[in-house]
Amino acid sequence: MPTAAPVLTINGGSSSIKFALFRMGDPPRRGLHGKIERIGLQGTTFAFNDPTRKRQDDQAIGHLDNRAAANYLVDWLGNQIDLSSITSVGHRLVNGGAIYREPLSVTREVLDELRRISSYAPEHLPSEIDLIDLISERMPGVPQVACFDTAFHRDMPRVAKILPIPRRFAAKGVERYGFHGLSYEFLRDELARVAGVEAAKGRLILCHLGNGSSLAAVRNGKSVDTSMGFTPAAGVPMSTRSGDLDPGLGWYFAQTERMTAQQFHCMVNQESGLLGISETSSDLRDLLRHEASDVRAADAISLFCYQVKKWIGAFAAALGGLDTLVFSGGIGENAPVIRARICEGLGFLGVDFDDTRNAAGGSVITAEKSRVEVRVIRTDEDVIIAKAVFRILAGTPASQRDHSEE
Repeated sequence: MPTAAPVLTINGGSSSIKFALFRMGDPPRRGLHGKIERIGLQGTTFAFNDPTRKRQDDQAIGHLDNRAAANYLVDWLGNQIDLSSITSVGHRLVNGGAIYREPLSVTREVLDELRRISSYAPEHLPSEIDLIDLISERMPGVPQVACFDTAFHRDMPRVAKILPIPRRFAAKGVERYGFHGLSYEFLRDELARVAGVEAAKGRLILCHLGNGSSLAAVRNGKSVDTSMGFTPAAGVPMSTRSGDLDPGLGWYFAQTERMTAQQFHCMVNQESGLLGISETSSDLRDLLRHEASDVRAADAISLFCYQVKKWIGAFAAALGGLDTLVFSGGIGENAPVIRARICEGLGFLGVDFDDTRNAAGGSVITAEKSRVEVRVIRTDEDVIIAKAVFRILAGTPASQRDHSEE
């Protein structure tokens, strides 16, 4: 395949679409890229950065639903480049179910299976499938590749996958899947690049902390456990998701609030977490600004940091110790005060935190003598998608991938 032939990556979320054009390289070379945010909400915005032409912009584009936003993106791209030059489109899909364990070309059979399991991730999979269908309509004949967030966790030990509910549900695919796998794959590979292969093979806890937050325990480059479960609503509290809850709350609210299953689903996914506790904002930056004057904001921040710290302790036990702790995601990369609060008291694990390095935004935020190294790594899911697409276009299956950097 010509090195100049571009691929398009699409990272569709519940209220956003990120896109990027890549050309083959090691790593793939990113060109024009951008995002549409606040889809389905008032004030949908579109931003792009074109490093080749040295252009960038950020603008409001009205009030668009998912399909309208996807059409807007394809129309805009068609005005910037010749769409026929795109050799393939790679998509991030939240859940591949029990069957799909690696990136693969999208076929009618693949789409049928994804539609069958769309109830596994109703906040994400239906809109992601719609994106694939729309690309097929607007760019007929262009191959598409599906990259699954769950694939990274498919080889977790059986004990980490089993949910303690009647066994018959496991036969229907109800188990712990875990998410943020593309991010974790990038963090593992990037750690190998910056710290060495042996460091990446050690006992790692990777923290993807952002609008959605999760942690993964990794040993020998493989996922051992992860905080999210059958859906992305499990684990630590997030911007609007509750994280783990007492399951008895479903029955309690049904009796006392006449809450339906749909209302409960909406509450735990869209009205809880930082937003639910603070009653003001799902954005940690807003809460930090009001922490001193609003006890609700202070409570939300405290609970978030406390729960992340608890998961770190639990995963250190699952790993039999800890060698490297990595912070990533919008919060993990950009909120030094949150990193400091999470790491406070982790000296018993071997974390010798360095406040000066942390405040300065260093890539390593522990002291030289620290037995456990704590790092900040900016994640890049799009690069992982692009690598998978180029690999499939070259006819190289994931099973033959060069794992020397892992």
